[in-house]
Amino acid sequence: MNTADRTTVGGVILAAGQSSRYESGNKLLATIDGKAVVRHVAETACESSLSETVAVLGYESVAVAETLAGLALEERDNDEYAAGQSTSVRHGVDYAQESGWDAALFLLGDMPFVRPGTIERLIDTYRSGTATIVAPGHDGQRGNPVLFDSRHFETLASVSGDRGGRELIETHDGAAVIEVADPGIHRDIDTESDLEEFSDRHSGL
Repeated sequence: MNTADRTTVGGVILAAGQSSRYESGNKLLATIDGKAVVRHVAETACESSLSETVAVLGYESVAVAETLAGLALEERDNDEYAAGQSTSVRHGVDYAQESGWDAALFLLGDMPFVRPGTIERLIDTYRSGTATIVAPGHDGQRGNPVLFDSRHFETLASVSGDRGGRELIETHDGAAVIEVADPGIHRDIDTESDLEEFSDRHSGL
């Protein structure tokens, strides 16, 4: 693919999960600095150079949608969310294909500390033509979000359960991991203790 064909990079926010490990409800609705976790993710995406952003909603979709009010993004409901993250990936791929995206950046709705500069690094690396899958790394470990060229959409849509594109990232010759100075690529909110720990650490950055 010519680098000129890599202009439309959209963002898919995976925000449909059931928060089964979060003790007091939906982790996406927990607040940091007065904003819901998922809104932090969405604001970062919307403020980036992504051409478009769609949020895939499922569990408590109405409440999650309310936290995203006023942002320049689309929403897509995933009625199959209980079957795992792969169903949301599939909805994101469907939207990307319908919209004619050249690539999609998949962001996890429970990772509010990813820095805007990390998104830009991933997009710039992709547009340089050096890789068709681009993931960030920090301290020697791969993290999220991850960008996939449209040639991988069909494979992504075929995964099942809670698997994402991990196998593609680990085995495809076109995958690249770029080092970023962003510990937020590893910090997801699964439990209340995660929220407390990461919020305290984030406030000290």
